[in-house]
Amino acid sequence: MAATPPFSRFEWMIAWRYLRARRAEGGVSVMTWISLVGITLAVAALIITLSVRAGFRTEFVETILGANAHVTVYNSVRVDEQGRTERAMPDYAEIAERIRAVPGVTRAAPLVRGQVMVSAGGENAFAEVFGIAREDLQTIPRIADPATSQGSLDDFGPGIAIGAGIARDLRVGLGDTVKLISPDGARTPFGTSPRVNAYQVSYIFSAGRYDIDRTRIYMPFEEAQTYFNEEGNADEIEVFVADPDAVERYTVPLLQAAGDRALLWSWRDASGAFLQALAIEDTVMFVLMSVLVLIASLNIVSGLVMLVKNKGRDIGILRTIGLSEGSILRVFFLCGAMVGLLGTAFGVVLGCLFALYFDPILAFLNGASGGEVWDASIRGIYRLPAVLQWRDVLAATALSLALSFLVTLVPARRAARMNPVEALRYE
Repeated sequence: MAATPPFSRFEWMIAWRYLRARRAEGGVSVMTWISLVGITLAVAALIITLSVRAGFRTEFVETILGANAHVTVYNSVRVDEQGRTERAMPDYAEIAERIRAVPGVTRAAPLVRGQVMVSAGGENAFAEVFGIAREDLQTIPRIADPATSQGSLDDFGPGIAIGAGIARDLRVGLGDTVKLISPDGARTPFGTSPRVNAYQVSYIFSAGRYDIDRTRIYMPFEEAQTYFNEEGNADEIEVFVADPDAVERYTVPLLQAAGDRALLWSWRDASGAFLQALAIEDTVMFVLMSVLVLIASLNIVSGLVMLVKNKGRDIGILRTIGLSEGSILRVFFLCGAMVGLLGTAFGVVLGCLFALYFDPILAFLNGASGGEVWDASIRGIYRLPAVLQWRDVLAATALSLALSFLVTLVPARRAARMNPVEALRYE
């Protein structure tokens, strides 16, 4: 007699009948339904976790790249004739022009930076001032975004631009006046006295980062040179590149263009440790959620063991009429595999829907809990998106199916090795 091919139609038919049978008929046990629900929830949780982690990293990196220099160029420290150390850039215009000529550089802007105390209406705050030209400020994506800002950068010049966090702390709005107080101010024969200047707020921005919005002020470049006693100098040059993920390949060309005293500080140098920690957390979370999928898959074993026990008489009859051990193994393997397949499919659908509608779900939870689910002052960014990536969905699907198929082999092999004589002895 010719051998039947694996996974023949009758094997699928028997497995499907066993899955549809009621428990009173010796069919699927409660444990099998529990395993189906467990796999569904575990796969959904894995996809949601991976999507949220990917969304957090994407938002974190975008807020860095959208409001900060991809590469900062500054001079090494030099000692002048009076024995004082300085790192100013008197030739900043020429250096910036050479940097703009480097292939892949999209913008190079000279900056003057300093720290001040900001005061308005009896309220005080600390701030870091960036002196920058208006045309350069208009090219910073997260700062010049009209959807998240108030006012117009056309008024930047007479006035200054402040972060939304500073405006909130000082309780000021567009048109209000703030005082900037610098301890390194006017130089007199009697020493250096603090400099106090008043400026009108002409622009309020929100960069998407809590720390930036609470500490950053933009001032016109020439005004910042005067305010910080840097006439004719710049402190550094901020550089934006076309491919910030490959910022390392710009290192040599930028150093060659910036001169012998040039030093570089990239966004990866500033945030690389945190991003590396995120990558490690992603791996750990995937392993932990994989254990959850494994636990849910192990329930298939309990359900199949009970199914094999209930179907002992059927196994004996099938073996007697000519079914091989391989056919019996495949029948019960299909029973467990279909549970794993259905649970995985339902889990993928549930996880993808949750990730796609994550924003309204989080907004609902945030409102129901009084706004304590996501605190920007602790987490740094204002929103937590979920980014659904197909590689994450495929990884979760492959893991669930692999575990479901593997654990199914144990009870299926036990059923295949059942002695038909022993199965029918008491029938």
